[in-house]
Amino acid sequence: MTLQDWSDLLCDELGLELDVDISQVLDLARDSAHAVARPAAPLTAFLVGYAAGCRGGSIEDVNDCVDVATVLAKERAPEED
Repeated sequence: MTLQDWSDLLCDELGLELDVDISQVLDLARDSAHAVARPAAPLTAFLVGYAAGCRGGSIEDVNDCVDVATVLAKERAPEED
């Protein structure tokens, strides 16, 4: 099963009409895992999704919440040599 298949199936079962930007979610997970700790990836994804839903759930809400989390993670990322 591909990630797109899983996303489509899960959205159907959860009653969501949503076209998930999988690359955006994976980038967010990567940034938080590398900047904070591996377990931060699913936690960050959950909190961003929850916050976006609380704000109304539009694609703009999702993008704004992703931007906030990405900036926070990148500010905490270790310096690369």
